[in-house]
Amino acid sequence: MAGPSPLFASPDDLFSPPGYSHVVTIPAGRLVWTAGQIAMNADGSVVGVGDWEAQARLVFENLTRALEAAGAGWSDVVKLTYYVVDISGLATIRGVRDDFVDRTQPPTSTLVQVAGLAYPDLLLEVEAVAWLR
Repeated sequence: MAGPSPLFASPDDLFSPPGYSHVVTIPAGRLVWTAGQIAMNADGSVVGVGDWEAQARLVFENLTRALEAAGAGWSDVVKLTYYVVDISGLATIRGVRDDFVDRTQPPTSTLVQVAGLAYPDLLLEVEAVAWLR
């Protein structure tokens, strides 16, 4: 049985965002938060040292696994938070992100540049919030 869906919006009096929504309003349901996911294989090794594309791809694949563990998928994601050590990788991250998110109703998004992450070879960490009916 289909219930109400989240409302994704970008008001006309705010700038047009590149690949994300300004606002998501969520009806009653179940929220799922993931921990920040990094470019680390299941064996604990960092992948793609110095390679934004390789690290972003593994980060989003790891987010997929985390979401699936909660019974969620990318169509349920309403918020992404990015932590990057340098904003120079932003275009690459966005390109990889677009392979995963629903680009017709993109989640809200925040990007934070940080001095470093848990391991020195990491370039980014991403966490997601999903909504399930």
